[in-house]
Amino acid sequence: LLFVFGNEAPHQSTISRWYGEFKRGRVSLSDDFRVGAPETAVTQENVDDLRKLIIEERHVTYREIEASLKISKTSVQKILHAELGVRKLVSRWIPHLIVSGDESWIYCYEPENKRQSAVWMFQGEEKPTKQRTITADWYTTICLPKVITELRKINPEKRIILHQDNASSHTAQKTGQYLTEEKVELLDHPPYSPDLSPNDIFSFPKIKNRLRGQRFQSPEEAVDAFKNANKCFENWSERMQIRINLHGEYFEKQ
Repeated sequence: LLFVFGNEAPHQSTISRWYGEFKRGRVSLSDDFRVGAPETAVTQENVDDLRKLIIEERHVTYREIEASLKISKTSVQKILHAELGVRKLVSRWIPHLIVSGDESWIYCYEPENKRQSAVWMFQGEEKPTKQRTITADWYTTICLPKVITELRKINPEKRIILHQDNASSHTAQKTGQYLTEEKVELLDHPPYSPDLSPNDIFSFPKIKNRLRGQRFQSPEEAVDAFKNANKCFENWSERMQIRINLHGEYFEKQ
């Protein structure tokens, strides 16, 4: 049947059902008598009218279609899906580019264990401190301006959506005012939820583990090493895009 009729061939379940009917003695191919009006609503005229209605008003509802064409909801569904092949989608904004920000300290020497962090001290010397607090002043005058400037170079016409945790420098009034002036949108971050910060759970630990135990001669050398380690994420993104462009096919390294 498929060879002869192609897409017009009846489904296998239909053939099985009719085979059973004939086996039980049925000889007629006509439909049995049924109570109620025949299905005449799915007509070419109604199909054309509904097509015009959708083109004129994309937000039209089932009830409005039923009232306009004076047909049942079942007939409306058949025309929409079987005849016109349309579906209703809810338009919603999906953020495709979100910048997640955080800060971390990079040292000229990051010990691999607690013993390596010990230093020789003369009597009367002050104990060394490992870190200082990030302030809103530093965040809004040094950190954020650099980030926002670079982002606007990459996508000058796109809005900036920033994700950050609830550190005091991030939630300070001065920071909020600065972001408002720069027209930067903020994504809400639940309190006490470091597991929702990509930098805290992935980027910083991965990069710091690669740098741990190395000695750098200057802060600039340490920063350069951090940037080089961070390139692995850029390379990963580029490789994934290549694979997408090739539709998943393998490719030889050039």
